[in-house]
Amino acid sequence: MPEKETKTDKVTKTDEEWRQQLSPEQYQVARHAGTEPAFTGKYWKTKDQGTYTCVCCGQPLFTSDTKFESGTGWPSFYKPVEEGAVDRHTDRAHGMVRTEVRCSSCDAHLGHVFEDGPAPTGLRYCMNSAALDLKPEEKK
Repeated sequence: MPEKETKTDKVTKTDEEWRQQLSPEQYQVARHAGTEPAFTGKYWKTKDQGTYTCVCCGQPLFTSDTKFESGTGWPSFYKPVEEGAVDRHTDRAHGMVRTEVRCSSCDAHLGHVFEDGPAPTGLRYCMNSAALDLKPEEKK
């Protein structure tokens, strides 16, 4: 998967500003590439309709239409809301090579992407609930 930097207008804040805005868990996951324990995040099994946005900057990242049950214990999606919503980076931490996914607007760590997802993309964006905020679909 190609690594791609597409956004130029980055949201930047000081470490103290991020700490004030985010809960301790959100801060650890989004700003320090932490991982919440499997089957504990608030979105891993939700079926609510809406758009998943970045908890740090509010950028739309994924829609509930692309969410699927992966069995991993984390919310999983087969594609971002649009090309350029997320950036991919090589992650060599913990003795393995994975593809890290970050918000393209503020560089928040979201999770990782794997090549074992469903059609049509074959990708599984395995995200941390702590890095996401679900904006419910408006009722018509």
